[in-house]
Amino acid sequence: MSAEAIKETTFQGKVIVDPYTPVPPTDLIFDDGEPLESNRHRIAMNALIRSMLVALPERNDYFVGGNMFIYYSSTQARNRDFRGPDFFVVLNVDGSKDRQGWVVWEEDGRYPDVIIELMSPSTAEVDTGIKKEIYEQIFRTPDYYVFDPFDSNSLQGWHLDLSQGYQELTPNERGWLWCQRLGLWLGTWEGAIEGKPATWLRFYDQQNNLVLLPEEAAQQRAEVAEHRLETVQQQVACRQLLRLLTARFGEVPQEVIIRLQALDVEQLEDLAETILTVDSLAQFVSFLSRQNP
Repeated sequence: MSAEAIKETTFQGKVIVDPYTPVPPTDLIFDDGEPLESNRHRIAMNALIRSMLVALPERNDYFVGGNMFIYYSSTQARNRDFRGPDFFVVLNVDGSKDRQGWVVWEEDGRYPDVIIELMSPSTAEVDTGIKKEIYEQIFRTPDYYVFDPFDSNSLQGWHLDLSQGYQELTPNERGWLWCQRLGLWLGTWEGAIEGKPATWLRFYDQQNNLVLLPEEAAQQRAEVAEHRLETVQQQVACRQLLRLLTARFGEVPQEVIIRLQALDVEQLEDLAETILTVDSLAQFVSFLSRQNP
């Protein structure tokens, strides 16, 4: 959508876009110089943004941003009277393009599909008032949510009905809200992010699994790999012990094999010395029972 093609609309008595006037293409600013409400707000915003890398790993057709301007009209661009959402996602766009902000007339008229505002007592009225109305009536954003990082019971959300406007979402039995555009749940999670324990707003998949942050996913992969290595080492140690038992005493009963398979590598290695000191399989089983009842 070119700037020349954007026509004037009026919202609550305010001019949203000038008629047929080119929107300023060069004098936009993308940093309002105002920090987030608190460090917890910053962590909460970044966690939501970074979780999209894990939630949508195979996709490169989306843009996710936070605490950056969304320019949607020449009047708003001149007045600089609207701070962008704390978190937003636009789907089905070029995700490889580097952007300082979201400029609607440079994005074929595309607005965010999902918006989350991280409230505070000083912003709650705006986030659930004028901003909600703009997202509903101007942006037509399908899914909108608000959450105060210092109030675990503050999560609210709305889904856009094209004929009736925003309809408040009903939480499930866990208190989560469904995000239709992302196919994810949005709910709270207690734990530490960046070393800060709190109740955080997080995404969950359709199987109720927490959508991990990149560092959490990396840690999980490392733990899985370590577990697999330990499993292989245990299996090798168990086979070696069984070969030693078979060489000394003949066939090993199945119940003994099952007990050995339940031991860790260190325990199996210790038993190898025992096999060389006992005179019969019965003595070995007796020793095994005393050490690992």
